[in-house]
Amino acid sequence: MTGLASKALIVSPNAGSMTPAVQDRLRREFSDYRIIEFDASEDFRPRIEEDAVVVVAGGDGTLGFVARALVGTQHPLAVLGLGTFNNFARALGIPEDIDAAIEVAKTCKPRPVTIGRVNGRPFLEAAAIGIFGEAIELGQSVKDLRFGELGEHLLRLVSAQPFRYRLSGDLAGEGTALSLVFANTPSTGAHIAIGAGLLTDPFLELSVRVGESRRDLVTRLAASAVLHRHQEQGTTQRFRHIRVETSPAEPVLTTEHRATIYGDDSELGETPATIEADLGALRVIMP
Repeated sequence: MTGLASKALIVSPNAGSMTPAVQDRLRREFSDYRIIEFDASEDFRPRIEEDAVVVVAGGDGTLGFVARALVGTQHPLAVLGLGTFNNFARALGIPEDIDAAIEVAKTCKPRPVTIGRVNGRPFLEAAAIGIFGEAIELGQSVKDLRFGELGEHLLRLVSAQPFRYRLSGDLAGEGTALSLVFANTPSTGAHIAIGAGLLTDPFLELSVRVGESRRDLVTRLAASAVLHRHQEQGTTQRFRHIRVETSPAEPVLTTEHRATIYGDDSELGETPATIEADLGALRVIMP
């Protein structure tokens, strides 16, 4: 296929549920699509038309990379969740069965969904400050086989201290916390429960309880793995736009405090920061 493609299928060969048989099936089902093997070091957008339909088949990392690249564009995006956890696909209501998911991609219409932003930078699942953010970064290092970073992230995780925060905007208040989590999906990472909202809602959710202690993180992991519980009930606050400032929990010589904010699989910035919901920045083909 030469020229710019009007339809593209981006495939991650290393996704957890990807097999040679599944790849062959995808190539047959999307035979009139340009097949692009996912490569995070290459920009796929110059190979497709401005309003091309994009189908992405892979895990949360691949889906997140592609979706964030399409934020603010006219591309309809279809999702085939073939990873280990598929948090984003689950939040969209995409069927786990590959046949049903392909049917959705081929026959359903795109709908506007909400993405989160930290100082303008997009995230799909969650952004976090404090110990939960460190846990996200630790998990990503393991997933990406960046074992040289594990010691540093483990040290940050076990030595994380409470901090004071001040909120303004849609939510106003202040307090002390070990984590602040800004959620766009019901779960993140290894199906860790973080919220209860829908991606079609024009809101994000704030939780101070997620990661409120090291024990809480372990409990959430256990609840996900054993009880298959992926939603918070009555523990979050909805918002569209807030500003977050942080300071040390204990009196020190300086009140300057810049906390790192992690989102999806990367650092998004530091506090003070603006967190906002952006409805319609992404158009996803979904049931």
